[in-house]
Amino acid sequence: METKKKQSNVGSPRQVLELARKQGAKMVDVKFVDTFGTWQHFTVPFSELSEESFSDGLGFDGSSIRGWKSIEASDMLAMPDPATAFLDPFMAEPTLSLTCTIAETGTKEAYTRDPRGIAQRGEQYLQSTGVADTAVFGPEAEFFIFDNVQFDAKPNGTFYSVDGEEGIWNTGREEMPNLGYKIRHKEGYFPVGPADTQQDIRTEMCLVMEKLGIQIERQHHEVATAGQAEIDFRFDTLVKTADHMMVYKYVLKNVAKKHGKTVTLMPKPLFGDNGSGMHTHQSLWKKDKPLFAGKEYAGLSQMALYYIGGLLKHAKALCALCSPTTNSYKRLVPGYEAPVNLAYSARNRSAAIRIPTFSESPKAKRIEYRPPGPSANPYLCFTALLMAGLDGVLNKIDPGEPIDKNMYELPPEEMAKVPQTPGSLDEALDHLEKDHAFLLKGDVFTQDFLEMWITHKRKETDAIRLRPHPYEFFLYYDV
Repeated sequence: METKKKQSNVGSPRQVLELARKQGAKMVDVKFVDTFGTWQHFTVPFSELSEESFSDGLGFDGSSIRGWKSIEASDMLAMPDPATAFLDPFMAEPTLSLTCTIAETGTKEAYTRDPRGIAQRGEQYLQSTGVADTAVFGPEAEFFIFDNVQFDAKPNGTFYSVDGEEGIWNTGREEMPNLGYKIRHKEGYFPVGPADTQQDIRTEMCLVMEKLGIQIERQHHEVATAGQAEIDFRFDTLVKTADHMMVYKYVLKNVAKKHGKTVTLMPKPLFGDNGSGMHTHQSLWKKDKPLFAGKEYAGLSQMALYYIGGLLKHAKALCALCSPTTNSYKRLVPGYEAPVNLAYSARNRSAAIRIPTFSESPKAKRIEYRPPGPSANPYLCFTALLMAGLDGVLNKIDPGEPIDKNMYELPPEEMAKVPQTPGSLDEALDHLEKDHAFLLKGDVFTQDFLEMWITHKRKETDAIRLRPHPYEFFLYYDV
């Protein structure tokens, strides 16, 4: 599967060490994901890495990682996964990169708040049910490439400002000369250059990811003005896809920085234009055979329909993990193109769940869950979706009838019957508090983790709720 241009995936610690020596590695970058989806790292000389390091782990202080250990019990172990090895393309000196799962010192038991460990337990739980042995995920993450971002929040004032050279607001900017090729709101899908100014930078992002073993399927400008983009990569198993999403974000941001630009995966950085989603394709397999193909609606199997039933039943609680920021709900707004309608349909992009119909091949049969955003921690998002879908399969949850009409044009009395995603992060957290038993099956998520998550996210909602908003001055200053 690999070409000479790609770094080969390796299967054992010995192979990792041999590959790194051949490539002249001088340092080892030890990476792991924190609770909320940010890659953290520390670096050791290559001479410090041995085959035993993969089984013994590398010690570090976990007390400063958000949502993790308190200072009196902060020693932790980073357990490198040899399958994640690559030579980091952004380091000045040859540096081996290894992604880790986190373990407790002494016992080496998996740390229950480590997102990658949660995802691994999700895969193990799937296998234990006998329903399937593999869950396949394929995310479509959107993002913005800006030229500049500025923001501040003080007790006596706040502001933000983002800018992109092709932003429609720049038609009057003195660019010496201004050539006038600016993408109007909602018209970025997808004109050629010179309107699309970012073809080359997106291509560079793709080529870097391919060198790191991620198979790219396509790249293009997205709907919004000022540099909204999408790069899609090939589906894989749950943990591998989440690993790839972390590499994806790392490459986007560092290639952009190299070109003096900045990438954001905020769901809604611009008012009045499309936000960024992460539509997530899913299917179950057993012994290399697809389980979602059948003779039911849209060529699905009964198992796939039950899986949809589970997603729809738990959709509001899922939002707390899959759309986990206050900014997420500036995207998930009724009446626009956002997938807020909790229904399923073939081809219909106004439904939260779409059944793609590009191919009749059983191997291509899948469901696409559209509410998640790219601000989600991929390990938590994908695992929560799997647990909801499995709950549907195991309990034979009926998804109801599909809706094949354009839901944005349904009469109000029909639209009122269609459930919708929560209107705020606070509301989503309320649903998660009431509906989370499905996440606790197989000890995949723990009560402790969910309580920590909800507590931290409540603080985020309070931080926004308690601060005056600039637009309130426009509305109310002269009352």
